[in-house]
Amino acid sequence: MSGIPAARRVLLGVNVDHVATLRQVRGVDYPDPVEASRVAVQAGADGITVHLREDRRHIQDHDVERIRGGLTVKLNLEIAATDEMVAIARRIRPDDVCIVPERRAELTTEGGLAVAGNERTLAPMVRALAEAGIRVSLFVDPDPQQIAASHAVGATVVELHTGRYCEVSGAAVADEIRHLVDAAEHAHGLGLVVNAGHGLTVANVAPVARLPHLYELNIGHAIVARAVLIGMTAAVREMRATIDAALAGAAAP
Repeated sequence: MSGIPAARRVLLGVNVDHVATLRQVRGVDYPDPVEASRVAVQAGADGITVHLREDRRHIQDHDVERIRGGLTVKLNLEIAATDEMVAIARRIRPDDVCIVPERRAELTTEGGLAVAGNERTLAPMVRALAEAGIRVSLFVDPDPQQIAASHAVGATVVELHTGRYCEVSGAAVADEIRHLVDAAEHAHGLGLVVNAGHGLTVANVAPVARLPHLYELNIGHAIVARAVLIGMTAAVREMRATIDAALAGAAAP
């Protein structure tokens, strides 16, 4: 044996929302997020993520149903904390549900879910999803209070919001990584699975991929945007290779 530790593997979930955005902007039936999901899986995606927004701005109900019916990997469905969305998730039964904050006016999710202070609303939703055999994740900022509250309401996974890390520069980058490392350690200590995502690109994903205890990264916009130029297969493989290289580097002596 070489004595060099093997690089761990972080799963890659590919979010195909913005394939549907391209379709919806023209009101046509292409490009198809179902086909994009199939190509992404063939290229190495470990899962597919879709966000069924209340305003249905991109992914539609029939997209979720068709993707669920044809996947050979897991489906992660992002939803707002509403009775309507919980009912849809219980009917479709994705493998995972990630509850995210949602505002109609936002271009994309702007921050983590406010779990602390909303435990009485969220706990029954988490329980209802879990009773349907769905693993429940909460999308939260790297904040110890939100992570502790996520554990308290019964979630088994937290997805750490990496948006702030992606927005800062200079010395602030190292500060944000420290926050994410601390959050990952705290969540793991509570027995939670640690995922992460939002705003990640090939250029900035490496430090996040090396977070302790990280299980999965969910990345969408950057992959779809890159796919416009080089194709979905190449874009997924490029992201997969970047994550793997970051982890291989972390394992080297």
